[in-house]
Amino acid sequence: MAKVTAAMVKELREATGAGMLDCKKALVECGGDVEAAIEALRKKGLSKAAKKSGRIAAEGIVDSYIHGGRIGVLIEVNSETDFVAKNEEFKEFVRDMAMQVAAQNPKYVSKEDVDEKEIAKEKEILREQALNEGKPEHIVDKMVEGRIEKYFKEVCLMEQPFIKDPDITVTELLTNKIAKIGENLKIRRFVRFEVGEGLEKREENFADEVAKQINQ
Repeated sequence: MAKVTAAMVKELREATGAGMLDCKKALVECGGDVEAAIEALRKKGLSKAAKKSGRIAAEGIVDSYIHGGRIGVLIEVNSETDFVAKNEEFKEFVRDMAMQVAAQNPKYVSKEDVDEKEIAKEKEILREQALNEGKPEHIVDKMVEGRIEKYFKEVCLMEQPFIKDPDITVTELLTNKIAKIGENLKIRRFVRFEVGEGLEKREENFADEVAKQINQ
């Protein structure tokens, strides 16, 4: 079986727009044959999902999730039509995203929402950390880039592993839903409240509690 490399995955993703994990799986299934993998993704509808992502999604729903009266989330997810907004699978996806926000406490929807000044400040901190660890100057920048991607996975909803299936990211889950439902879907915004947030209190991790109950 041909070895599946990062370059092959990148090539397939650029050709189809499908998620990285979907591309890797397709290449493994097709023995490293890129053309066969493209065809496999098209049959699954994942390449079509990328084309749909540019279409306007102005319908949808706002949903809420309350965990034990301690954590509350409001989230807006958009679809192209009101018909899909009433679809049970779409509603389940929205509820999953509300629970994701409750459990993982992201600050932003996507990397594009993070302020450039915040990114620059975080990179400066990461650079100082690497230098203080005694890392050679010539590899510090590469380390910072790797660590900033880890930072995005912590603060950006779309970059986080999906709480019900950590093998895929929220972005990949969304792509799969677009392919299955047949419309562009977009997580537009959310707000999360936690009792006593910002106030001095005893140590409790409600986010971990939410995640544990979801995965039971």
